[in-house]
Amino acid sequence: MRLVTFSTATGPRPGAVVGGAHVLDLSAIASSVVDVLGDDALLAEARAAVDAAAAVARDALPRLPAVRLLPPVIPGKLLCLGYNYRGHVPDGVDPTADDPEFPDVFVKTANTLGGADDPVVIPAAAIDVDYEGEIAVVIGRRAKEVPLDEALAHVGGYTILNDVSDRAWQRRQSQWALGKCSDGFAPLGPWLVTRDEIADPQDLLVEVERDGLVTVSQSTSTTIFSVAFVVHYLSRFMTLEPGDVVSTGTPQKLPAALDAHRPLAPGDHVTVRVSGIGELTTRFIAPGGTT
Repeated sequence: MRLVTFSTATGPRPGAVVGGAHVLDLSAIASSVVDVLGDDALLAEARAAVDAAAAVARDALPRLPAVRLLPPVIPGKLLCLGYNYRGHVPDGVDPTADDPEFPDVFVKTANTLGGADDPVVIPAAAIDVDYEGEIAVVIGRRAKEVPLDEALAHVGGYTILNDVSDRAWQRRQSQWALGKCSDGFAPLGPWLVTRDEIADPQDLLVEVERDGLVTVSQSTSTTIFSVAFVVHYLSRFMTLEPGDVVSTGTPQKLPAALDAHRPLAPGDHVTVRVSGIGELTTRFIAPGGTT
């Protein structure tokens, strides 16, 4: 099931995608997507409502392009991983030789969050704005000191994050905060896919297109730290609450894209596509809303 949060005149409402093109309002069942994820009874009720709508009422529902999609959840914590995909190595070389011992974790602040329909404003002070297409894990059940073999049971679902960064500002300090935390630098969405629809989060293809050109294409089978390990690891030191988001890192760009690097500019579009989850397209604009 694909869950969304969408804007209405009376405020945000939870919904579900029906038939790939329509939105079903779930506000009669729950007040938020997080509530649905954390309650098996509500989750079953939402699934039943989606099935019923698909069978008899789909065409009466608003179409996806007609609603404004907000971030599917508003996380209390938005945690991200640095290097987590192994790069290409020559034949005969151990691909795990340079693996770090522990995940490199950093935080994106609340002001960075944006929805699928929100453009990203490139700050006037920007120097080298770049994109990172990532799978984001949404916590469904409170996780504290979770054993590795139980970690995935605390995942509510998966969505997509574009970890927008200004590389020059990122390099100005060891903590990366300024380069990672400009307003709107974390587009999230367009929906959340519930955990039951992803048989193995370590067998998904992550691709990124910039203005129609594929610049990233790599399987999550090449990650250093699995989703289960990351949830387990983080929960040993902090409590992960329902709705918290953990973004799992980005693959390295393809060689041609690395060689042709140029900072993002107004008018650019970046699409992050993940098998089994969907795609998130972000438009970049100048301050004042111009392209």
